Amino acid sequence: MSLTVRPISAGLHLQFLQQQRSVSFLQTPAWGRVKAEWRAESLGWFDGAQLVGAGLVLHRPVPRLEHFTLAYLAEGPVIDWTDDILSWIDPLTAYLKAHGAFAVRLGPPVRSDTWGAAQVKAGIADSGVERLTDLPSVADTAGALVTRHLRDAGWLPQSPEDGFGTGHPQFTYELALRHPDGRQRCEDDLLEDMNQLWRRNIKKAAKEGVEITTSLSLDDLWIEDLKAFHYLYAHTAERDHFTPRPLRYFQTMFEALRAEESDRIRIYQAHHQRDLVAAAVMIRVGGQAWYAYGASSTLKREVRGSNAVQWAMIRDALAAGCDVYSLRGITPTLDADSPHIGLIQFKVGTGGHAVRYVGEWDLPLRPTVYRAFVAYLKGRDRLRKRRR
Repeated sequence: MSLTVRPISAGLHLQFLQQQRSVSFLQTPAWGRVKAEWRAESLGWFDGAQLVGAGLVLHRPVPRLEHFTLAYLAEGPVIDWTDDILSWIDPLTAYLKAHGAFAVRLGPPVRSDTWGAAQVKAGIADSGVERLTDLPSVADTAGALVTRHLRDAGWLPQSPEDGFGTGHPQFTYELALRHPDGRQRCEDDLLEDMNQLWRRNIKKAAKEGVEITTSLSLDDLWIEDLKAFHYLYAHTAERDHFTPRPLRYFQTMFEALRAEESDRIRIYQAHHQRDLVAAAVMIRVGGQAWYAYGASSTLKREVRGSNAVQWAMIRDALAAGCDVYSLRGITPTLDADSPHIGLIQFKVGTGGHAVRYVGEWDLPLRPTVYRAFVAYLKGRDRLRKRRR
């Protein structure tokens, strides 16, 4: 098979993705409209006249060298990662270099290792275990092959110790919504996999009268729901010491994703006696659903609104026929003193499994420009740390 890469329309790109079961929302054409500060481009892989792969490329200019870009494919591209990888990657890099890219960054959507909930829980309890990678895992042969091929071809891994870099997390937490034989699981299956505390908290939320509402795509009041979510999200950011995204970012995201598919993104809200106690955003593409953003009130935490919201999203993903529900990123630390351990414990309580993906990789196409870019990023990060 001899593959070629060339630009495709957003419409053809979307049409191809609609035929796939596993696609990240970061690879949809709509995501290019969310990231307006980057230049978005849809590329297609062709075997003769047949479109066999697609990718959303986000081009980031280099400061003072705007005619060069970093070409970034987050959690993509959507190609056959079990095939001869270089036959897919080489025509991509050749095209991007010819059109001004100084480097390419990929985030292959390929797993390398998996750990079950019981393993993770035991690791947290064991003072001799500090990281997920200290535990035995179920290794994925596809992940090992992709890693080896990329490294042998000169790609550079961008995987820091905490699992988070400038891009997207390498470690995630996921619930399988299908049995290994492909049959859809049921709600009772999922509840049985949860730990006792999670099941108790779901029941407590119901007993306390927590009500879950969902912002529907055709609801003219969705912007008011979004504002309410953002208010709680900003409160959460202040409490938990992270920098929140502005309301306008979420407005752009909702408008872009809903224009592409009306039910792609939803807001879930948990109210207790008219008080908003928790809220979350779920995104769904094909057979995958993601818990994308969450927020919770410092008050009334005892009514367990966060558990109720998660259970509502999991049930809706199951009802929609999804294969996987992702709770998104975790750090690989299992140290009980880590500030991240509470989030990991919350996600582990759902059952499911921790997953390590092969991570993001850079291929310098113009080494001098790439080194200048890396130096710029390091200088920017040092400046940010001093400001804190």
